[in-house]
Amino acid sequence: MASKNSVLIVGGGLVGLACAYRLLQRFPQVTVTLLEKETAVGAHQSTHNSGVLHAGLYYRPGSEKARLAVAGIRQMTAFCREEGIPHEICGKLVVAVTPDELSRLDELLRRGQANGLQGLRRLEADEMRKIEPHVAGLAAAHVPEEGIVDYRGVCDRLADRIRERGGRLEVGAKVTGLTRRNGGWTAATARGEFAGDFLINCAGLHCDRVAELACERREVRIVPFRGEYYCLQESARPLVRNLIYPVPNPQFPFLGVHFTRMIGGGVEAGPNAVLAFAREGYRLSTVDPRDLADALLFPGLWRFLMKYPAMVRSELAQSLSKAQFCRALQRLVPDVRATDLEPGGAGVRAQAMTEAGSLVEDFHLVRRDDALHVLNAPSPAATASLAIGEHIVNTLPF
Repeated sequence: MASKNSVLIVGGGLVGLACAYRLLQRFPQVTVTLLEKETAVGAHQSTHNSGVLHAGLYYRPGSEKARLAVAGIRQMTAFCREEGIPHEICGKLVVAVTPDELSRLDELLRRGQANGLQGLRRLEADEMRKIEPHVAGLAAAHVPEEGIVDYRGVCDRLADRIRERGGRLEVGAKVTGLTRRNGGWTAATARGEFAGDFLINCAGLHCDRVAELACERREVRIVPFRGEYYCLQESARPLVRNLIYPVPNPQFPFLGVHFTRMIGGGVEAGPNAVLAFAREGYRLSTVDPRDLADALLFPGLWRFLMKYPAMVRSELAQSLSKAQFCRALQRLVPDVRATDLEPGGAGVRAQAMTEAGSLVEDFHLVRRDDALHVLNAPSPAATASLAIGEHIVNTLPF
């Protein structure tokens, strides 16, 4: 470690926090400085999500997502148990509603088994209704390892542990420039300059721009997709006991709306996926001219829109019409009504996209001798964050 005595981490979401935590666990003598532009850590994707612990069912066997999700849920639940953070392993149903979805359901089960999920099983209609009495469908995959968690609590506890181990958390420190200097890096921020021998970019919604500040070519672009939620009114909450998801449609790049019981109480329904007009655009009315131009001038976005016209129309309709949103939910739980839905929150997914218009499916890390850039870490990155941090630390050239 003689040549790498200090590390700069840009981004104080779950992945950045986990990197700092794992670094200090493994290399306690290293100076770790984490730079976060907001006034608190975990302000965006880490806490604007459904709060689910994902076990690794969907992801291609052998992929980083599959490996790190399976390891990550076990590390995250262990961390929450040790730290007293609210969480619950309640299980999930992934439901096949139509006959053509049955073969896709079986493929999901094969993937889950290949990825090492435990207790995974196929349920017929009568069996799945013993778990979720109001669910529709022909069959389901029961994923007993999945659960729900308080990610706000995880962020805050990681921040506490980093400080206890001597790490520096600098909030309100938006990085505006990165310069190689004296064999290391100097970050110019809103709160002055910070130096380090090695740079780790975990800037989430802005990771491609931070990489560009470090003289990387933007080979992939972050395109923000807003996911909007409704909440079930209290009278309708008995319709959902835990987690109910659809079988993903392989013709669409997103999962589809689903039901999630929340760790703090209540049930969320959603999210959809629509282009956000700002990288932190949690409302339709939020527009950032730079972000919008960045997306609209990117050829990959237009190729993506032409590739998935039916999905684009459907997701936009669900965003604009509560009735349309409700109809999508009724595929899973027919008894839910539009009057049962009240507006919930929203999140923005930082999705890396290629110039060909394809979404980057796996986690995407770019490694250099003096830097590492996390350029795609969508779901299940929150669940997998501790495993991602461990993986990054294990690959550093120290």
